[in-house]
Amino acid sequence: MDNNRNFLLTIGLSIVILILWQVFYMNPRIEAQREAARVETERQATQQQSEQPAGEALPNTAIPAPAGSLDATIPGQAPAADTAVAKDNAPRIQIETPSLIGSINLNGARIDDLSLKDYRVAVDPNSDIIRLLTQSGQPDAYFAETGYVGSDATGPVPGPNTVWSATGNRVLTPSDPVLLRYDNGKGLTFERTVSVDDGYLFTISDRVNNTTSTDVSLAPYGRITRFQKPETQSIYVLHEGLIGVTGEEALQEIDYSDVEDDKEVKPSKSEDGWLGITDKYWATVLVPKSGQPFQPRYSYFADGIPRYQVDFLSDPVSVKASQSATLETLVFAGAKQVSKITEYETTNDIRQFELLIDWGWFYFITKPMFFVIDYLFKFFGNFGVAILATTVLVKAIFFPLANKSYVSMAKMKTVQPAMMEIRDKYADDKAQQQKAMMELYKKEKINPLAGCWPILIQIPVFFALYKVLYVTIEMRHAPFFGWIQDLAAPDPTSMFNLFGLLPYDVPQFLMIGVWPLIMGITMFLQMRMNPTPPDPTQAMIFTWMPVIFTFMLATFPAGLVIYWAWNNSLSIVQQGVIMKRQGAKIELWDNLIGLFKKKPDPAE
Repeated sequence: MDNNRNFLLTIGLSIVILILWQVFYMNPRIEAQREAARVETERQATQQQSEQPAGEALPNTAIPAPAGSLDATIPGQAPAADTAVAKDNAPRIQIETPSLIGSINLNGARIDDLSLKDYRVAVDPNSDIIRLLTQSGQPDAYFAETGYVGSDATGPVPGPNTVWSATGNRVLTPSDPVLLRYDNGKGLTFERTVSVDDGYLFTISDRVNNTTSTDVSLAPYGRITRFQKPETQSIYVLHEGLIGVTGEEALQEIDYSDVEDDKEVKPSKSEDGWLGITDKYWATVLVPKSGQPFQPRYSYFADGIPRYQVDFLSDPVSVKASQSATLETLVFAGAKQVSKITEYETTNDIRQFELLIDWGWFYFITKPMFFVIDYLFKFFGNFGVAILATTVLVKAIFFPLANKSYVSMAKMKTVQPAMMEIRDKYADDKAQQQKAMMELYKKEKINPLAGCWPILIQIPVFFALYKVLYVTIEMRHAPFFGWIQDLAAPDPTSMFNLFGLLPYDVPQFLMIGVWPLIMGITMFLQMRMNPTPPDPTQAMIFTWMPVIFTFMLATFPAGLVIYWAWNNSLSIVQQGVIMKRQGAKIELWDNLIGLFKKKPDPAE
């Protein structure tokens, strides 16, 4: 029975180690490689942009029609075959806010040039700022726009080719909206007011004036188009791609590969919600006017340059003769800051806008974990210190349960002689041996599984912290102290070049930094608080587990490794105090001394 138990234990631990290795080592390693590729792609795209002649349009970049159209031409408009316009040839309105810098293309009133002032590609303060949206004349174009589907009765209506005229202010700021105007020559004039707050929310408000003697109807639409497939993290704990909350389907998460296969995903009609394209830290989202029914759609187009698109087409709106109508669409384009997302959801009544941040299935743990860390960050001014303080709070919350577990473990040590007696007495009768053991546990009020609880408690907390570090932009490039300048990235040092003292780089799998070593040492000490298992297989696992975890966690975010090391340290102190109070022997010193003693020869 003991051999079977040990065999199953070994197999189970091996499976756990393999899963952890795949999820937390291989996937982050792939992420780092792809992040490097993404940076290189951005550099090349910027170079191509600077080298492209003014006025030269890229081939096959026709913008597809929005949902509801039956062909590639939007009714009431000229064909959209020449909508790719290079930057140097486009009339523009500049965008200048505390958070954003860029411009609006007056061809289509398209937001296609936007960078985020507060975020850079790398930790280096001299690195380029993040560019979110890219002009429609570029191979990696990424933009948002709104317009209308008209009819023969309306004449031309604003769309991808419409050249708007700007009146008055030509720089969009939080305090100065810009006014655009378009006259279709058929009795309809469109006055578009574009405003922006100090964050990442644009408000596009259109006043449609009907000066004719007949009623007209036109259908508002909005679309976000992204040319070519961006580099993604490709990890299961994070969604990147097309996303939205509309209709009865609630949250829609569609990967790039899925929409490539399906070509088009069309949920049911909705009267509220939002839809867009999300990256790990950034997103571009359309929020149609609430109360106006619209048809959402997620699409992939393979003709010409491959492109992904989310769009909506609202039901037609009637504009009475000699009257006007006002229509509004919100566009979010920026960083997925938790405070901003929450603010926009509340002030603009955007249904479940918080789901733009991928909190995951265990959001009920992940979100509270983030808010606790964020609150403590505002108090201490350092996310690393906030993580340490959060660990203490978690320890305090679970102290009664952990305390009970450690007490039970301590009692297990005190009854070791009685347990050995039972094993010797019933060595040939395993059933009677187990019965006697159960009677001993009951008499001494011991739970033999109590030692598992501290580990089981730590697993959901560990996962929640990993998720917080991985998906929240607040943790991106957040420094700790010393050499840790990004808690969301692995420790950049390595023991194999003496932590940077030797002038050479080491392979990625040998990047065993200071904090992973500290974590490994604390894990080793915590395990040595207990007697070495008599079974050789268990003893081997007992010995090598800290080494294996040191290598695996070396590729984890530094904040997570710091948490684990600090948690181990607190557990050592807690377990030591409880064992001393219970009169149980602390095996740590004997185990450490035993490592350096000469092992007796089996023949002796």
